[in-house]
Amino acid sequence: MFDFLEGYDLLGAFWVTVQLTVYSALGSLIWGTLLAGMKVSPVPLMRGFSTAYVNVVRNIPLTVIMVFASLGLFQTLSVKLGASDFTDINFRLAVLALVAYTAAFVCEALRSGINTVPVGQAEAARALGLSFTQVLSLIVLPQAFRAVVNPLSNVLIALTKNTTVASAIGVAEASYLMKGMIEAEAQLILISAVFAFGFIVLTLPTGLILGWVSKKVAVKR
Repeated sequence: MFDFLEGYDLLGAFWVTVQLTVYSALGSLIWGTLLAGMKVSPVPLMRGFSTAYVNVVRNIPLTVIMVFASLGLFQTLSVKLGASDFTDINFRLAVLALVAYTAAFVCEALRSGINTVPVGQAEAARALGLSFTQVLSLIVLPQAFRAVVNPLSNVLIALTKNTTVASAIGVAEASYLMKGMIEAEAQLILISAVFAFGFIVLTLPTGLILGWVSKKVAVKR
């Protein structure tokens, strides 16, 4: 029944999807945290930059950002991100596009978490002589992260599915292989079912595990 899968590197394609997800998740978490910090910063320029970035990026389709990374950065500006092989260049550009896009959603999730932290705690920390950076990193962000595990898990699941857009610039992840298989094999329904099951295997445990973590680390107020 599944003889049509022979000759195709299905596990390899999903491994590329996993790599895209992991690297993009780490990058977007770092960049999104910085954006969230800037959004609550006392410096107007930082607040303005973060607000503008989030509002602009969230309203641009990911496909547009992905294609710009390839055509704009690589082909026009010759940005290679330290890679020499064409495959590696496309992979790194895809990660960059996913980070740039997903960080806007991470920022908004974290900002909502920051709003749950009582203002009095930050005021007390400042009264003790702590700087804004110290208050944010030692008091506010640890509680904010605990409050937004569920929203961040939703962002991670969306990121996993968004990796399929990387096929637009030739990254050989799962949807790229799926497209090739559909063109070569007369098994549309079975091929679609196989890849749908693959993404369920990737995303369902993530949601269940992070949902459990959210209950364990929730801040009791």
